[in-house]
Amino acid sequence: MKLILVINCGSSSLKFSIINMITNKNILYGIAENFCNHAYITWQINNQKKKVNFNDHTDHELALKYLIHNILFKQHNNIFNTIQAVGHRIVHGGEKFLHPVIINNNVMQAIQQAAIFAPLHNPIQLIGIKSIIKLLPHLQNKQVAVFDTSFHQTMPKKSYLYAIPLKFYTKYKIRRYGAHGISHQFVTQQVSRLLKIPLKKFNGITCHLGNGSSITAIYQGKSIDTSMGLTPLEGLTMGTRCGNIDPAIIFYMYKQLNMNIDDISNILMNESGMLGLSELTSDFRYLEKQYYNNKQIKISIDIFIQNLSKYIASYSILLKNKIHALVFTGGIGENSVLIRDKTIKKLKILNMQINPILNKKTILGEIGMIHQINNSIPIVVIPTNEELIIAQNTAKLCNI
Repeated sequence: MKLILVINCGSSSLKFSIINMITNKNILYGIAENFCNHAYITWQINNQKKKVNFNDHTDHELALKYLIHNILFKQHNNIFNTIQAVGHRIVHGGEKFLHPVIINNNVMQAIQQAAIFAPLHNPIQLIGIKSIIKLLPHLQNKQVAVFDTSFHQTMPKKSYLYAIPLKFYTKYKIRRYGAHGISHQFVTQQVSRLLKIPLKKFNGITCHLGNGSSITAIYQGKSIDTSMGLTPLEGLTMGTRCGNIDPAIIFYMYKQLNMNIDDISNILMNESGMLGLSELTSDFRYLEKQYYNNKQIKISIDIFIQNLSKYIASYSILLKNKIHALVFTGGIGENSVLIRDKTIKKLKILNMQINPILNKKTILGEIGMIHQINNSIPIVVIPTNEELIIAQNTAKLCNI
């Protein structure tokens, strides 16, 4: 077997998978989450699910140590001995990384420098890299970084420059970088195959909707605009992130409400979005169930839908209305029948019509078309698989 270990360190979780590069299938995958608050790790192998509770002081390094020593080495030694390389998801690569790279000291230094644009992610992902060096020293030179920002490096200047003095870009590299690029790249490739349109000719709009959400305009297989900006705070309304707001709100909070910058930052990143609007939760699974029962939840979801539909409509102009498909992915995009239905109903002007029966059927990992056949631009639900993209790039760079 040719096995790649894929590590995805989130702000308070650690996703992992081991992929057989001959079959492109997961043979073991799982997640460690709820760090510092009843943390636990779950994993699945051979259709068997297992779970172990940690203490309240678990972090990414300890979770990786448990994965390597207690799960792989002790319980699945045959898998442990067959791992040939490790791929890491890195949120922000700045302008430096146009493609995945083999990790060395210079790469780690550049990831640290880009951490100013992704403070919740890059430092933790560096912990993942350094932990693997300690735990699997024989694979030290076979670690690969795959960047969420790389796919968006094809954006033209008219898409990535902000209308602020140019020196802030030339000197400080303040610009739109985007995020979720690995996911947008994967579903773009998948939908072009599904519709039998060559990737270099495919035009579409991809919607990665989850706790963090972003939307990308794809022209001839490449990203030409995306909703997230310098950081993953810009763009759509999200689980706890505000998305687009008037920047003067920050000045008002600072000057008139006497709030400090750290508190403002925390509010905009961790207390806003659906959590802030509903005053209950950021969990769409709960919110969707209460849509018709709770007025505040209804307006919160309606705001999410309105912002999403406005982005889709505006990106259709960038594609000159030559749209081959609209794609939904991510936890919400793949499973929220309500969000898809109400969003598409706002887009009739773009010749998009949803099939309610197909929409209800297409959840829980199902790939499917949910539009009215012959009467609509294709609307496709595709479960994302960032881990496979990371593994494929890792295998390619490491000659596996």
